[in-house]
Amino acid sequence: MKFGGTSVGKPERMHQVAELITKDAESKIVVLSALSGTTNALVSIGESMAAGDRDNAKQQIEKLEAHYQAFIRELLKTDAALNKAKHIVAEHFEFLTIILKISFSEALSKDILAQGELLSTKLFSVYLEEKGIDHALLPALEFMSIDIHDEPQVAAIKAKLLPILDQHKNKKIFITQGYICRNVRGEVDNLKRGGSDYTASLVAAAVNASVCEIWTDIDGMHNNDPRVVKKTLPIEQLSFEEAAELAYFGAKILHPTCIWPAQQQRVPVKLLNTMQPEAGGTVITQEAGSVGVKAVAAKDGIIAINIKSSRMLLAYGFLRKIFEVFEKYRTPIDMITTSEVAVSVTIDSGTHLKAIVKELEPFGTIEVEDNHTIISVVGNEIAQTQNVLSKLFEALTPVPVRMVSYGGSKHNVSLLLPSSYKTQTLQLLNKGLFGLE
Repeated sequence: MKFGGTSVGKPERMHQVAELITKDAESKIVVLSALSGTTNALVSIGESMAAGDRDNAKQQIEKLEAHYQAFIRELLKTDAALNKAKHIVAEHFEFLTIILKISFSEALSKDILAQGELLSTKLFSVYLEEKGIDHALLPALEFMSIDIHDEPQVAAIKAKLLPILDQHKNKKIFITQGYICRNVRGEVDNLKRGGSDYTASLVAAAVNASVCEIWTDIDGMHNNDPRVVKKTLPIEQLSFEEAAELAYFGAKILHPTCIWPAQQQRVPVKLLNTMQPEAGGTVITQEAGSVGVKAVAAKDGIIAINIKSSRMLLAYGFLRKIFEVFEKYRTPIDMITTSEVAVSVTIDSGTHLKAIVKELEPFGTIEVEDNHTIISVVGNEIAQTQNVLSKLFEALTPVPVRMVSYGGSKHNVSLLLPSSYKTQTLQLLNKGLFGLE
């Protein structure tokens, strides 16, 4: 059971999480994010330190500490529990204050970011103790690790986690941190933004759990972005493939990497709402449950690169050479389309853009277009579903579609368009594909 920042962001939410994890007698591993707003605050503290603005960093640390002091006063009732929590808060903020005197580094920034999850789990553990709920606190830094390529490996996590669980055979509830891990050098590191979902999925796969529940503040995955369109519908069931496409192409409720570990071990994933625990949410399993279009998602910050070459395109090995450039700079390609004289690809990171363009220039004329969005239409066997394409393009008559990717997956049709058309496109598709105004 994974609970995100909004699910533990207020004392009453933590009280509710305690109720949810004790509803039945089944053994559970509970993965917690940092309190909502904490990671952003810690990022800001790190940025101030990196810029040499120690005074600002100190003020931010003091403000965050005051927030935690107020939080624990509402979370806990007894003096004994409150004193314990005060000691935990003091310990972590003493660490943050001490590092103000240390020269800033990348490794130090990872230590700063880890404080949020360490605090939320320790304080939740104190609350459970106060309520007399038997549990064990499992430090994620003892079993969650990433390899030389910054990738977690289920087998390595399993080898460390199972012996730790064996030490607590009499316990039914385990609490651990999402997001944080150790890297190949043994230093504190993390699974990047949204990494608590990833932690939950990796842990579920490692222990071969009966289910991996992701608790957020939305009742499951919806057919469209509720922040952009007025009327959306929750989706009851998705296949792993459909969910992976939606997560990768912008559905914010789920971390893109979260599906893979659960899929490998066939652990069903449920997306549930902490604010409405009785709502059905979305179940993600091997089976899609139905055919046809289920949802659309949007991924922003896309850069299109067009390589025109009448001389080389049909030459043997031309595409391989292009892909090798992106591989060299560890930059994944989202979409690709080809014609007789051009190849167009999209990427979602401009980190190595200049170097990539320079290495592509010998192959032909290079054009770069930024500020684009990929709109992905996802569903089971939509390539074979009658009228999907005609409905799709009929709905998008006013939109200047730049690229179309169709046929690479039977679950997905992806469209590239200028980001300024994103809202209009999502609204048009909501009406054209789902009949929702």
